[in-house]
Amino acid sequence: MSHPEPEAKIFACSQSVYLAEKIAKAYGIPLGKVTMSHYSDGEFQPSYEESIRGLRVFIVCSTFPTADNLMEMLLMIDAAKRASARHITAVIPYFGWARQDRKDKPRVPIGAKLVANLLDAAGATRVMTMDLHADQIQGFFEKPVDHLFASTIFLPYVKSLGLKNLTIASPDMGGSKRAYAYSKFLESDVVICYKQRKEANVIDTMELIGEVQGRNVILVDDMIDTGGTLAKAADLMIEKGALS
Repeated sequence: MSHPEPEAKIFACSQSVYLAEKIAKAYGIPLGKVTMSHYSDGEFQPSYEESIRGLRVFIVCSTFPTADNLMEMLLMIDAAKRASARHITAVIPYFGWARQDRKDKPRVPIGAKLVANLLDAAGATRVMTMDLHADQIQGFFEKPVDHLFASTIFLPYVKSLGLKNLTIASPDMGGSKRAYAYSKFLESDVVICYKQRKEANVIDTMELIGEVQGRNVILVDDMIDTGGTLAKAADLMIEKGALS
């Protein structure tokens, strides 16, 4: 006689409780119970307050800096593995260190690959993330990766606005593929901004590739740190005659 498939349980790291609660409610189950013990030196320890033996476990945690968020995810995965969870999916809406996807100068790390190795070593059997800064990060994992796209929500909304003379803009060369994907669905033009940085978060120059005169422009990007790139790109569009 075949046994029914084990149920799923959804848990959250401390910085992602709100989102995890929404996911659990949509899935039709309560959010799993986890307690977090803290020590005076900053060390912390998660503890599952319910059995997860033989179950499919989803751990929701954005791993944006500080590194505590990534460490919390790793400890949660390790705890689930040691509690005999059957399947552990790391749900990472914001994949931290994704900008370090290659060596762009000597003597620097490839942080995204390191994070992938850490998640694998901790015991994740699958990773679910979205809008990675670089698609090739999926190849850093030995385990399956589900790469989701926010465009499934944004595109129908943008189309419903009925904007005339629409142009999709990427604020840098790295986002050109994303911009072209949006423009193909919306049947619009595309422009690209070419930027050069002096250092992290400091833009030296930015030039526009394409025409925005008399166009309604939508800037598409994957992450915002200081907002400086988007602000600079928006100013450039207005300077070149964009309507909005």
